[in-house]
Amino acid sequence: MMKFADLPGAYTGYEQARTVILPIPYDKTSTWRKGADLGPQALLAASANMELFDIETGSEVYRTGICTLPPVDCPPDPAAMVDEVEKQALHHFRNGKFVVGLGGEHSVSVGLVRAAARKFGNLSVLQFDAHSDLRPEYEDSPYNHACVMSRVSEICGIVQVGIRSMDKAEWDAADRDRIVFAHDLHKYGMNAAAEALELLTDTVYITVDLDVLDPSVMPSTGTPEPGGLDWYTLTGLIRRAAGERTIIGMDVVELLPDRSNPAPDFLAAKLIYRTLSMVLGQ
Repeated sequence: MMKFADLPGAYTGYEQARTVILPIPYDKTSTWRKGADLGPQALLAASANMELFDIETGSEVYRTGICTLPPVDCPPDPAAMVDEVEKQALHHFRNGKFVVGLGGEHSVSVGLVRAAARKFGNLSVLQFDAHSDLRPEYEDSPYNHACVMSRVSEICGIVQVGIRSMDKAEWDAADRDRIVFAHDLHKYGMNAAAEALELLTDTVYITVDLDVLDPSVMPSTGTPEPGGLDWYTLTGLIRRAAGERTIIGMDVVELLPDRSNPAPDFLAAKLIYRTLSMVLGQ
């Protein structure tokens, strides 16, 4: 598997790297379009074409070191996959690394959050997503990708941003003070998220389901939803969180690559690099 950003060896060694990239090519519970297991490889391939100077932060975050790890060998069973992801991610969190998970479907985030919570006290999760993913169980599994935030909310507090699709039962059970709906962001701008972001604890893990973005800029997802965020709204909200909280890790999930359109693969790679620049590069 390729290295993130195709960096020279001087910046990719594990011991000196501040960041580790953990590919998790898993796609067993997705319920519409399949192929998210191909997302990590497509993202890494696209990342080789990024400029490494970040204009907005004036930084070159790659100089802090970015090590690309071997992909997780995911068992087919989602519960076993979550356990394996937790085991591997915990090792890296305990070694002081900023862990970046590359999905794969969104269920991989459960293992990553479990690991982060075992390392860091008072953790909360900032979710960017089109879907609330709050079903307690779906298709006979509590680890279906439609249940990810139900599992995460059992671990720590959550704030959900960009939501525009949910089941009525999810609506009835949700803590809507912790949800920033996409239509409110479109109507009021980033200020619509101010009160919800205040509910985050000091230590935050970010999970980005790429379908939070509008399909006009991110068509390469398994369950695209109209009315999504644009690039500057998403990165602006991440920058606000990074300025006010300590971000300790993240994942980017649900990239379903399309060989005829590599632009979304590049966007996903750039989103990771932008976030690293905002969190570690200033």
